[in-house]
Amino acid sequence: MPNKAELIVEDRKIQVSNLDKVLYPKVGFTKGHVIDYYIQVGPVLLPHLKDRPLTMKRYPDGVEGEFFYEKNCPSHRPKWVQTAKVWSESNNRMMNYCLVQDLATLVWAANLADLELHTSLSRKNNIGRPTMMVFDLDPGAPADIVQCCQVGLWLRDLLARMKLKSLAKTSGSKGLQVYVPLNTSVTYDQTKDLSRALAQHLEGEHADLVTSNMSKAVRKGKVFVDWSQNDEHKTTICVYSLRARQEPTVSTPVTWEEVEHCLKNKKAEALKFRSDKVIARIEKLDDSFEPVEKLKQRLPRKQKL
Repeated sequence: MPNKAELIVEDRKIQVSNLDKVLYPKVGFTKGHVIDYYIQVGPVLLPHLKDRPLTMKRYPDGVEGEFFYEKNCPSHRPKWVQTAKVWSESNNRMMNYCLVQDLATLVWAANLADLELHTSLSRKNNIGRPTMMVFDLDPGAPADIVQCCQVGLWLRDLLARMKLKSLAKTSGSKGLQVYVPLNTSVTYDQTKDLSRALAQHLEGEHADLVTSNMSKAVRKGKVFVDWSQNDEHKTTICVYSLRARQEPTVSTPVTWEEVEHCLKNKKAEALKFRSDKVIARIEKLDDSFEPVEKLKQRLPRKQKL
């Protein structure tokens, strides 16, 4: 691949550069590889990005270099990159977020070394209404994703008792994430209250393994059930996004059977997916995370835990 090129993506011309720059030094994965990965996963990734304000996490010097978060869409963006204005409490002003509405915008973002795609749980038309509830299961060493699988299964069963279906994906980093599709009229206050109550319930039942407390000090050997992601101002790693780890691992949808299997065999590696493996999974399974955007579920009025 040449070091500079002009890609034509869906009739848009995109200048890409430094294609041979190594962004993942341990495995020699270049910016060209990053762009190629995002082009290949585009068909399944784009529905999860559409209309969701994007926070970019950019690594211009690769995963071992400095990185920065970019909320405001760069002013040098092409005129066809769409944006959404969202009020920011912390900045006390309107922010102009990028929207990844098409493959051309995804390629443009990848060329900016935006390795990680962090999205809002809401869509631009209704920022105050999440379309899903999310739990981020974050292990404190020596706990790892195997213990997250156990907590994820407990959580799945609790949700099922409320007649709520849930889906799992790896964070692409150390943990597991559980998503509850809603796609109905709901507020962040409701999703945050319920997710906090569920996290505290799990902590009460399994205090040796679960904490609902953010403090790093109490996390050793436990799984932190992070309910605080259910907030208008928070973002969550998007499904199929690369992660800036030593290898190009991906936040990957997994079946509950795979979660059970990982727990039974105590093999953390079973739920580690690099970009090439994810492409192969998509060819076989298509987008197993599609229900997150489509399935309509209502939160129960009264929560019996």
